[in-house]
Amino acid sequence: MSDNDAGSLFERIERGEIPADVVRENERIIAIRDISPQAPTHVLLAPKVRYRNATELAAQDPALLAELFLVAGEIAERDGVAESGYRLLFNTNADAGQTIFHVHLHLLGGRPLGGLVDGPVPE
Repeated sequence: MSDNDAGSLFERIERGEIPADVVRENERIIAIRDISPQAPTHVLLAPKVRYRNATELAAQDPALLAELFLVAGEIAERDGVAESGYRLLFNTNADAGQTIFHVHLHLLGGRPLGGLVDGPVPE
């Protein structure tokens, strides 16, 4: 899925234009269940302010980047995957599989995830 003039997928979800299973939301972050999960727990965490990728977010708002990781940890605890283990993943730019150019963090857990990467995580 690519971006368009109507806004990114996450902006449209936040505005209520697209339904989503929102698992957490605050003034700066929205977290939703992935509609095509790659693990029993597969949550996408996105800042409400749009940054193109993780590098842009880190350069412009490192505190928000840290907040994404803290919220991901809280969701992992709540979903019962914190102790057994979970993966946090950013796809950055097209060759890495990024198709939604609004930075978002994948939280995956609930099953053994294998080696470094099992393959691309679709968006």
